[in-house]
Amino acid sequence: MLPDEVKKTIQNAYRQILESKSLTPRYGQRLMIAEIAKSLGEIEALSLTGGDEEGAEHNDGPICVIEAGTGTGKTMAYVLGTLPVAQHLKKTVVLATATVALQEQVTLKDLPDIKRHSDLEFSFTLAKGRGRYLCLSKLDMLLRGNDSLNAMADLYGDVINPPNAHSLALYEQMFRKINSGDWHGDRDDWDSLLTEQEWQPVTVDNGQCVGQKCSNFSNCCFYQAREEVQKADCVVANHDLVLADLALGGGVILPAPEDTIYIFDEAHHLPLKSNNHFSSFTRLKASLTALDQWRKTLGKLGSDTVLEETRALKRNLSVFDECIDMAELRLNEIWPLCEQIIDQTEPEYGREQALQHAFALGVVPEPLRQIADALNAQYTRMESLLQEVSDELKSNLEEARSLESRQRAEFWYPQIGNMHARAGGAQKLWQNFARQDPKGQAPWARWMSLNEQGGSPDISLSCSPVLAASTLQENLWRLCAGAVLTSATLSALGQFDVLKMRAGLPERTVYHRIASPFDYANAAKFIVPKLPCDPSKSAEHTEAIIDILPKVLNKNEGALMLFSSRRQMQDVLDGLDREWREIILCQDDYQKAQLLKFHKQRIDRGDPSIIFGLASFAEGVDLPGKYCEHVLIAKIPFAVPNDPIEATLAQWIETQGGNPFMTLSVPEAAFKLVQAAGRLLRNEKDTGRITLFDERIVSKFYGASIMASLPPYTREIFPTELSASVARK
Repeated sequence: MLPDEVKKTIQNAYRQILESKSLTPRYGQRLMIAEIAKSLGEIEALSLTGGDEEGAEHNDGPICVIEAGTGTGKTMAYVLGTLPVAQHLKKTVVLATATVALQEQVTLKDLPDIKRHSDLEFSFTLAKGRGRYLCLSKLDMLLRGNDSLNAMADLYGDVINPPNAHSLALYEQMFRKINSGDWHGDRDDWDSLLTEQEWQPVTVDNGQCVGQKCSNFSNCCFYQAREEVQKADCVVANHDLVLADLALGGGVILPAPEDTIYIFDEAHHLPLKSNNHFSSFTRLKASLTALDQWRKTLGKLGSDTVLEETRALKRNLSVFDECIDMAELRLNEIWPLCEQIIDQTEPEYGREQALQHAFALGVVPEPLRQIADALNAQYTRMESLLQEVSDELKSNLEEARSLESRQRAEFWYPQIGNMHARAGGAQKLWQNFARQDPKGQAPWARWMSLNEQGGSPDISLSCSPVLAASTLQENLWRLCAGAVLTSATLSALGQFDVLKMRAGLPERTVYHRIASPFDYANAAKFIVPKLPCDPSKSAEHTEAIIDILPKVLNKNEGALMLFSSRRQMQDVLDGLDREWREIILCQDDYQKAQLLKFHKQRIDRGDPSIIFGLASFAEGVDLPGKYCEHVLIAKIPFAVPNDPIEATLAQWIETQGGNPFMTLSVPEAAFKLVQAAGRLLRNEKDTGRITLFDERIVSKFYGASIMASLPPYTREIFPTELSASVARK
C-alpha cells in the first residue's frame, strides 16, 4: 500500500509540471503514473514477508509491464510513478534505455525539465561502462616512452602499438586537459570524434583494471564517475550496462539489484540483448594464433628480471606450455570435423551471409562434443593459471620495493588480464558445446559459421540461450527490489504471452495496455493494394512493387518505405525509373543519422524525398509532420528462418506439442508490423497513409488476427484505383 504522503508528492509534482508548462492532463499518462506507483507500492509489504509466503531467499519484487501508445508521455509518467516511491523506500532508480539517443534525451532534457518544473528534489547521473573512460595508467605508460616499454611494444605490436606523432600529440593534449580539470576522461565529452584506433590504447576493460591497487586509483576517471552513480537517486544507463553489471553479480558498476528499482524503456529489446550478452563464440584459427601469442608473451614475462616476484608464473610456466600444446592439438583435431559439417551444409539463402550450420535442437554430435570437453578442460586450467599470475601481479603492484618494478607490473597486468578474459570466453563456449541441455527445458542454440573475410577462411563456433527467461529470472527478477518495463509496443496480437515467455516474467507481474490519444481513424488510412502475385514469390512480388510504386507515391509527400530484405530493397531501387531513383535515399548509401538529416533538409527546401530502409528504420525513427506522410511496407515482416537461435526455439516448441508459426512467427510479425506502421503518426497533429504490399493480411487465415492488432486506422482494401499490372517480362 502506498503511503498518503507519497501519493501527495506524486500528485503535487504532476500538477506543478502541468501548470508550469501550460499542459493539458492526459488520461493515459495519469493512468500510467497510478499503475506504476500502485505496483511499486507493494515493495514495502513484500520486504516484510520476505518475498513470498515461505520467506524465500530472494526478493521477488513487483514487476509492472505497461504498453503505452505513442503520445502517452511515457518518460514523465514512469519518472513520477517511480522516483518518489524509490526515495521513500531508500532505493535507487536505474533508468535503462536501449538507445543512446533516448539516454541522452532523458539525461539532458527530460529529467532536468521535471526537476525544473516541480518541487521534486532528486539527483541523477549518467552511467557508462569502463570502456568509455580513459585509463590514467595506460595514458601515463604511453607518454613515458622509456626504451624498455617501447621495445616491448615493438615485440607485442598486436597488444600495444607505440603511438605515432599524431597519437602522441593527442595523448599529450588529453594529459593536459585532465590535469587542468577541463576534461574528466569521458570519451563522449572529448571535443572531437575519437577513432577506435586512438581510443583503445588508453582504455581498459574489467579484466585489465587493477582497481584500488592502481597508482592512479585516487584520480581514476571511471571510479570517480562510479562514486556519482552510487550516490545518485536516479541513474540513467542502457540495457547492456545493466546486463553487464548483473553478469558480474550485481552492484559492481551500478547499485546492487536488491537496492534498485529498474525502469526498462524500450523494454521489447531486453530479451534479445540478454541473449546476446550471455552468448559466447570462438574462432578456431584465431584461437590457434592467440595461443601462440600467449606462449610468447608468458615466456617474455617469465624472463622479465625487473619484476621482483613472479612465483606463480615461474612455477606454472611449464604447465601452461603443456595446456597450450594440448589445446592446439585439440583445435587441430576439431577443425576437420567442423569443416566436414560445413561442407555438407547447403546455403539456404544464397551466399549473402556466411555459410552456417545450426545443430538441430542444439545437440552437438558426440565426436565434436568429446573434443569440446577436452578443450573445456584445457581452457579451464589456463584461466585458473592466468588468474594466479594476475593476482601475483596485483600483489607486486602493492608490495613492489622499486618504482620500476611497480611500473613493469602495471604494464604487464592489462595484457594478462586480456588473456584471462579471452581464455574465460573460450572456456564458456567449449563448456557449453560439451554439455547436454537438461530435459524439459529450452535448449541452447549451437551453431558454426564459415567466415572467408580477408582471403583466410576461419570457422567460428557460437552458442546462445534461445530464451532469456532463465538468465533474467536468476540475475534480475529474483533479485531486484522492483521493475517497470515499458514501450509503445510490448504486446503481440493483443497479448503479452511472447514477452512473458522470452523474458521469463514471474507470475506476480502485472500487465497494462494504455491506448494512444491519437484519433487513428481520422488521422490515417491503412491501404492494401491488389497485387498479381503472392509476396512469397520474391521476384514477382518485387516486379509488382516496381510497377505500382509510381501510382502510390506522391512526390509532394515525405515518405518512408520499409523492406524485410536488403536484396528486395536494392532490386526495387534498381528497377525504378531514374526520376524516382534520384529522390530516394537508400539506407545502404548513408549512415542512419546522416540519411535522416538529408531527408529533412530536402523536405524543408520543398524538394521530394523518399527513404528506403530495413528493420532498423521500423522503430526509433521520429519523422513528424511533413517529414513522413506516407509509410510503405513491402511485406508483413516475418522473420527470415535462418537465425539459429529462432530456429532452435521453433524446433523446441514443436517438440513440446506447440505450433512455432502461430506461437512465434505470427505474433512477432504482428508486433513488427505495428512498430513499422507506427512511424507515421508521431504526434496528435500528424496525418497520412500506410500502404502494405501484402494481401496475406486479408487472404490468409492468420491475417485477421494481425489486422486486428493494428490501431483502428481507416482501412482501404484493394482500392480500384491502385492495382499492379502483370509482372513485366
